[in-house]
Formats: sequence, structure tokens, C-alpha cells
Amino acid sequence: MKALTWQGRQQVEVTDVPEPVLKEPTDAIVRVTSTAICGSDLHLYDVLTPFMQQGDILGHEVIGVVEEVGSEVERLSAGDRVVVPFNISCGHCWMCQHGLQSQCETTQMRRTGKGAKLFGYSSLYGAVPGGQAEFVRVPQAHYGPIVLPSTGADERYLYLSDILPTAWQAVQYADVHDGDTVAVIGLGPIGQLCCRIAGHLGARVIGVDLVADRLATAGRHGVELIDRRSVDDVPQAIRELTDGRGADGVIDAVGMEAHGDKVAETAAGVASRLPSVVGKPVMKHFGLDRMAALRTAFAAVRRGGTISISGVYGGALDPMPMIELFDKGVTLRMGQANVRRWTDDVLPLVLEEDVFDLEHFATHHLPLTEGPAAYRMFRDKTDACLKVVLQP
Repeated sequence: MKALTWQGRQQVEVTDVPEPVLKEPTDAIVRVTSTAICGSDLHLYDVLTPFMQQGDILGHEVIGVVEEVGSEVERLSAGDRVVVPFNISCGHCWMCQHGLQSQCETTQMRRTGKGAKLFGYSSLYGAVPGGQAEFVRVPQAHYGPIVLPSTGADERYLYLSDILPTAWQAVQYADVHDGDTVAVIGLGPIGQLCCRIAGHLGARVIGVDLVADRLATAGRHGVELIDRRSVDDVPQAIRELTDGRGADGVIDAVGMEAHGDKVAETAAGVASRLPSVVGKPVMKHFGLDRMAALRTAFAAVRRGGTISISGVYGGALDPMPMIELFDKGVTLRMGQANVRRWTDDVLPLVLEEDVFDLEHFATHHLPLTEGPAAYRMFRDKTDACLKVVLQP
């Protein structure tokens, strides 16, 4: 089958690989009908390259049709249309039972000190073959995949695999209520959906970015905009919009590749070029993230407010302004999305009507064979690229 595979730093290729087969009685094989490139895939494209192996199949946002199921998968049948959560969880361990599916104790990567296994996301998270391919093997299929109606556009449901529940969790973690003001730092795919969800829940939303087309997209959905290119002090601009207090909740939807930290950017670039035997310990124990977005969040939140971090961070030596956080009485919440915790809340909104305008969310629809060019375009933010959906 054809699959989009990692071949080296900033190099992905469509290659021929063996079709997946059932390995465990809780597996399923899914024929992929649509798959998307996620912002976190770009970390593998560059920063996290020491943890990749040549030939790794990428991708963790998948919708498709069940082809085959293992003997212990009773809730799925061949022909079912499903969307597949990006984290692999069992549904019955203590963590899953407490809504922490991203920390599933059945698939938890104890060897690398990480949480649940993820599709297509390096040896840190199990090196599970991803879904940017014609077929994908789905472990823990007795629990993970979400059965969908047989009709309707793929994109109405595709984002339930990751970015929609990730954004939903980010808004929930920001403790957003009707009438609150929430600031969203970064208007990429996650940030855009955070804005729409927060607005749907009755919040006033302020969005911050420096990419013109992303600002324009958010503005069309009623978001008040701060353009970083023309504002020297973003936290002060947010305070001026909130009677001097700051936002009730701030969502960092950028993560470790934020613009504005040249030292960390240089360090990450050096580590990503090291041989993996050297680069792995450097990244795990001495890594620095680019923390411009997070520092903005720290300064922009009001006293007693909440910061929600959905952008991915990976550094071990990141400096934290603890005196500021303590003095302001700030609550921090963060982590990988617990997809199956939120799907029962989100799915009805998607089924009833397209309240978040998901069917028009992707800016680019391309065949899988154009995946390498799509990665470059998404990384470089050219051609107003916000979200790419690939069809195998």
C-alpha cells in the first residue's frame, strides 16, 4: 500500500509498505478515506527527529471504513464508518475510567516515561504506524474508534480524531463560562477551533497571531483580533480590552515552536541535527522550548485566572516565572487531549448541525501522493494554508 513515511529531517516521502494485518484480538484494520496533517506532525518533521526511524508511517488524524476486526472486537463490524482517536486507550484501566485516556495504563509507554501510545508519533509514543496511508491497524479497537453515520462529508467528523476534542479540552481546562473573556494565543487549527468553541459557550474571545490569513479567518467568526506584527506588548493590549485586569482564561495553542525565542530555536535546531544516539538524551534532559507564547499567556491572564496549554511542549530545562505565577494565583492545566472523554459531549454538536463550520475548515484537499509538498506548505504557512486533508 501507499503510505507517507518519514525519511529524515524535513523529508517525508510516499512509499510502498506492506498492508497492516491483525496482530491482537482487539485490533481492527481500517481503510482510510481521509487523513489530515496536524500541527504536531511538524514537530516530527523537525524538532523531534532524534526519536524517528527511517520509514516510520506518519499521521494520527484518520477517518475510514472498517475492513476487518479481531475476535474480541464486538462493537465494530466490517463496513462501519469510524473516526479513530489519535491516542490509543483501552477504556477499562484506572486512568481511562477516570477520564485520563491519554495516560492509559494498558498502552502507557513506561520505557520512555510517556503516556499512552499515539498513532504515528515516534519511538517516544510506541512507534505505532500512523494513518497517512491507505490502511491502518487500530489497536484497542474494542474501545477507541467512534462509529459514525454512513452519510455526510468526511470533514464533518474527521477532526474528532484529534483537533476538535483537543480544542474542546483546552476550553474546558481554561474554565470558560458564559460571559467570560478568553484569550487564545495562536490561531492555527487548534486555536481557530478554541475560538469557535469558546464563542459557542458564550465567552468573549480575543485571538492573537501574526499571520494575516489566520487572523482574517478568526475575525470572520466573531473573534476580536490582536495582530502581533503591529502590537509591541500583547499582554498590555489584552489588559486594555479587559478593564486592566487581563483575560479570565488564556489558551496557549502554539506550543514549543513559537516565534520569538532565538536561543531556544537555535538549541532545538542543533539537537534535531544530532545523530539519534546523541540527540535523544539531549532533547529529553536538556531540551529548551520556544516559550514566547506561554510567557504571553502568563502575563495576559488576570489574577486568579486560568491558563490552559494545548500546544505541545517537550523541553526539560524550560525556565518558568514561578514568582509571577504564584503571586497572581494562576491555575495551570495542560496535557494531551483525552479524546474519548470528550467525544460524547462533542459528537452531538457535530451530528445535529455543523456548528463549528468543520466542513469548510480545511484550506487544502490533496491526494496522499502530494503529501510531501503539503508538509512543506503547512510548515511554511504559504498559500494561506491552515489545514490539509489528504485522500489516499
